[in-house]
Amino acid sequence: MSKYDKLWDYVEDQEGNELMLTFDEIGAIAGVPLDHSFLNYKKELVPHGWEVGKISMKQQTVRFKRLAE
Repeated sequence: MSKYDKLWDYVEDQEGNELMLTFDEIGAIAGVPLDHSFLNYKKELVPHGWEVGKISMKQQTVRFKRLAE
């Protein structure tokens, strides 16, 4: 079980092909604050049909993209 499982489930349930969340929103959804280890976990999202796109440190956002089927 990953500490980001709640986040992956949330992203998987979203409509559309792109989703942008703030670091704070991700922390609230996941139940843990976003930290540098997120980079090691992001590959876990692929089996859910999504990938982590751009991570903006300046805007403190993460863009998620749905994978083409």
